[in-house]
Amino acid sequence: MAAVQSGSFLTLHYRLSGPDGAEIINTFGGTPATLSLGAGELAPAIERRLVGLEEGAHARFEIPAGEAFGERNPELLQRVKRSLLDQLGDPDETYHVGDVVQFPTPDGAAQYAGVVREVADDWVLFDFNHPLAGQPVTFEVQVIGVL
Repeated sequence: MAAVQSGSFLTLHYRLSGPDGAEIINTFGGTPATLSLGAGELAPAIERRLVGLEEGAHARFEIPAGEAFGERNPELLQRVKRSLLDQLGDPDETYHVGDVVQFPTPDGAAQYAGVVREVADDWVLFDFNHPLAGQPVTFEVQVIGVL
């Protein structure tokens, strides 16, 4: 049987759960995922755990806090002036704690997201950390095919 290695093209089912056990993504019971290992489609810590698994393998990994999606970085909590938000988007937009807001990259070629943590009259505090940064996760996988 073929074993997973860096650069392998995989077909698999997987489940990612947060620290409270809530599922974040689950392909079991649906269409399996296809991906190329090493292409950045999964976090590096998750990809490392796939290396060496053979076709048909079913495994579950407890990934420690901060390893899968990095540690929380306090520098990624940023206050953005409301005047700048008005300039970049809709001046009539209302922001609420928990909202996810998309921002353009400086070159305009992509976007990144921030979660609203606080709202004041003249600024909004955004958290640009990955939502699972600093948290343990559980990764379960069933390897269907390896090319």
